[in-house]
Amino acid sequence: MSKIQPRLPKGMRDYLPADMQRRQYVIAAITDVYQSFGFEPIQTPVLELSETLLGKYGEDAEKLIFNAQHPGGKEALSLRYDLTVPLTRYFAMYENDLPLPFKRYAIAPVWRAERPQRGRFREFYQCDADIIGIVGMEADAEAIAVTVTGIRRLGFTDFVTKINTRKLLNGIGQYAGITGDALGSLYRTIDKTDKIGLDGVREEFRANGFAEAVITRMIDLLAMSADQIGVEAGRRTITELRTRMADAPATGEALDDLEMLLGYLDDMGGLSANIGLDFTMVRGLSYYTGPIFESILRSDNPEERVGSISGGGRYDDLIGLYRKESLPTVGTSLGIERLIVIMDERGMYPANLGRTVVQALVTVFNAETRAESMRLATQLREAGLHTELYMQDKPLGKQINYADKKGVALVAVIGPDELAAGNVKLKRLADGQEIVVPRAEAGERARALLG
Repeated sequence: MSKIQPRLPKGMRDYLPADMQRRQYVIAAITDVYQSFGFEPIQTPVLELSETLLGKYGEDAEKLIFNAQHPGGKEALSLRYDLTVPLTRYFAMYENDLPLPFKRYAIAPVWRAERPQRGRFREFYQCDADIIGIVGMEADAEAIAVTVTGIRRLGFTDFVTKINTRKLLNGIGQYAGITGDALGSLYRTIDKTDKIGLDGVREEFRANGFAEAVITRMIDLLAMSADQIGVEAGRRTITELRTRMADAPATGEALDDLEMLLGYLDDMGGLSANIGLDFTMVRGLSYYTGPIFESILRSDNPEERVGSISGGGRYDDLIGLYRKESLPTVGTSLGIERLIVIMDERGMYPANLGRTVVQALVTVFNAETRAESMRLATQLREAGLHTELYMQDKPLGKQINYADKKGVALVAVIGPDELAAGNVKLKRLADGQEIVVPRAEAGERARALLG
């Protein structure tokens, strides 16, 4: 039989134990933040009926959905593109068993047939938190607050969560005198501001045939929120915008929403340094209906420009595709893959994380003492220590070298002398400290030696 060359599909990854420890650390931190805000965990299958997913994201996005069919299968199936559309299907199926408002989080893999690049993969995890059933801006404020809190929990300070609203984007189109299909071109160009700057946006507007007067009005508006950070700066911009766009009625409700949203964020306290308005932020998914937001790093290091590290917004119409009436819904998603890339490069993990999960190694002196070593390993586990039993017949020195190479902090030895005296020898490998303790106290003393 010929050998098969081991390799991975493009955009997919394996994780070594150290990698998984770092990922688990990040996921545990975000889970704790979500639960601290009262979000409940749910889980949905990786496969959905294709009809559940298609028609929800926009044509460009749906080209990236993986179809998944088995021979003879009668159902058209697809791998989930995100966790949001499955949530709306889930709620419509189980709404009689769920309270309103319904606050849920989900942390799970999704799949997209994108072109793999730095911080972008075909299989990746999303960390979503959503609120169903609240029409007011309280829900939007909480979605933004849990986003900022989650990113801070991981140790980041140099980021901003940018806020806009689809209603304002619609009003800007009205203000500029743009209607119909031209609005799509307008939004796509605005969405490129981060990459090409306002000068590039101006040139693309010209290339698309917009009148010079329209372009000037648009650029002036977009520039109002440039590099803006903080609640008070946002309030001043809203006041100025009300004056400028008084002849565009569609913007009134949008500005009311933004003003109320900033007020709630201010009331929550301590968030202002990491939030700001940004009228150039569009977000691509077609189901957003109100406030939208995304977070980016504010780093001067070009190696850390990985795109948005969170994204979300209000999507009040989506659940209506699965039930008679829709419900107001807002959600956020943290991009842990991109966050992990930066955390790896910055070394933002706790000391010793990533070496091993094992805290103690119980050695086996010889065949006659093996049973007692097994019992000791069980005793240490019952004391709360992650304990590995050595399982090869090798000299004690080689067993200790194995523990040291693996990064295990503590070695426990129970040889004939210790066994006869009812003791256990514990050795801390970091500094070589050894103590001999009564067998009954082994768990407690091992924990103390580990600090």
